[in-house]
Amino acid sequence: MIYKKQTAKSVTTAFEAMQAAVKAHGFGVLHTYDFKQTLADKGFPLAHGCIVMEVCNPKQASEVLAMDMALNMALPCRVSIYEQDGTTWIGMVPPTEQLSLISGDERIAEAARGVEAAMKEMIDEAA
Repeated sequence: MIYKKQTAKSVTTAFEAMQAAVKAHGFGVLHTYDFKQTLADKGFPLAHGCIVMEVCNPKQASEVLAMDMALNMALPCRVSIYEQDGTTWIGMVPPTEQLSLISGDERIAEAARGVEAAMKEMIDEAA
């Protein structure tokens, strides 16, 4: 089940707020994708704003990858800031759900729960 929060902010303002929340929690943004701009550049206009961020906690990532390199398929966490039906949303697929598809190791699940709690706080703060 996805985790998402509605915000009165624009996509751009919510993106900026999310960047600040990520930094405040000791995470980093590895990359961002502006789908509206990317698709428009390729001749496929998108009516609504959509920015996806790849977010990572380096300590957690190194620990889980040391346990199981296959987990790289679920890293980093992705946060989406998008507009739908006139409303801006900030959301993610929870890390616990993604990592459980790859590993049943309780140590991985524990790490995922910690990252997920932090990610939810960041989304709540940004919204």
